[in-house]
Amino acid sequence: MADKITQHTSESDASLTPRQLKGAPAITCILPAYNEAENLKVMIPLLCEYLPRLSERFELLVVDDGSRDATSAVAIALAESYPVSLIRLSRNFGKEAAMSAGLDHADGDLVILMDSDMQHPVEVLEEFYQHWLEGYDMIYGIRSDRSDEHPIKRRLTRYFYHMLSQSADVEIQADAGDFRMLDAKVVRALRALPERKRMMKGLFAWVGFRSIGVPFQVNPRFSGQTSFGIRRLSSLALTGITAFSSTPLRMWMFIGAGISLLSITYAVVIVLRTLIWGVDVPGWPTLVAGIGFLGGVQLLSVGVLGEYVARIFSEVKARPVYLISDHHPLRPEMKRDAEEPES
Repeated sequence: MADKITQHTSESDASLTPRQLKGAPAITCILPAYNEAENLKVMIPLLCEYLPRLSERFELLVVDDGSRDATSAVAIALAESYPVSLIRLSRNFGKEAAMSAGLDHADGDLVILMDSDMQHPVEVLEEFYQHWLEGYDMIYGIRSDRSDEHPIKRRLTRYFYHMLSQSADVEIQADAGDFRMLDAKVVRALRALPERKRMMKGLFAWVGFRSIGVPFQVNPRFSGQTSFGIRRLSSLALTGITAFSSTPLRMWMFIGAGISLLSITYAVVIVLRTLIWGVDVPGWPTLVAGIGFLGGVQLLSVGVLGEYVARIFSEVKARPVYLISDHHPLRPEMKRDAEEPES
């Protein structure tokens, strides 16, 4: 395990300065949730039992991303007994927007991002916390096993992140997810990023800071089914490519240059053949094939360009990443308990 962690470290251990704490840090644990009512009933009590091992000053922030079940009602009910606050978005904006909403409203010295489906093991948080004490600013979980996924999906995921890391300015780990512990300064840096179409894994990598990965085993989903299907994964992948890489534009520029060169060469050959052997029988099939090929390339290149133009249009409109329907902050008595733990 130690070797794997070292491979994903962005700073050497010698550069770290252990944190000198004057008191227990305030922790905000963000739980994006979409139709996770049954999972929250188990997840919240479990976290409230485990987080005091790290600090008595903690809060659970549930971000309801337009759920159609009783997710918000469950969170409000649990807030009677646990330090839970709730943000309910006006509709389903997607997980990236839900995480952004949580980060915008997290005021802890330390912020934890976890899924609400029980797949992220809480026992790994203690190892996260130890690395934070060592001086790391961002600690992220790395899936140590993807055997539960289809082989084709595993290969496509690996190829996608390899391609993205090769073409982007930053390296994005293929097996790193949203299971993270962030120092407050990392959260402030993420808040300063203005883009609307977001791929959070890319943004986490872009902001930098002293980071380290911790391998973990994904737990089976406790209840329900994931809402991340092929369509959403494809959309997220397209967002990642257009947000962090201009390689597709360059690629089609070179393809266009290559086709133009071939066309000029072919034209020269035709002229020479005509001058030497005279007019040949008209090549209707060749003409049709050439026009069809060039037309297809042009439409495909226009489509690639259109994706980037669409991203520009989305950013220019400057619509908010999310809209909040309801906000139920931490109850005053729970806040006192969190900020003033008993000795």
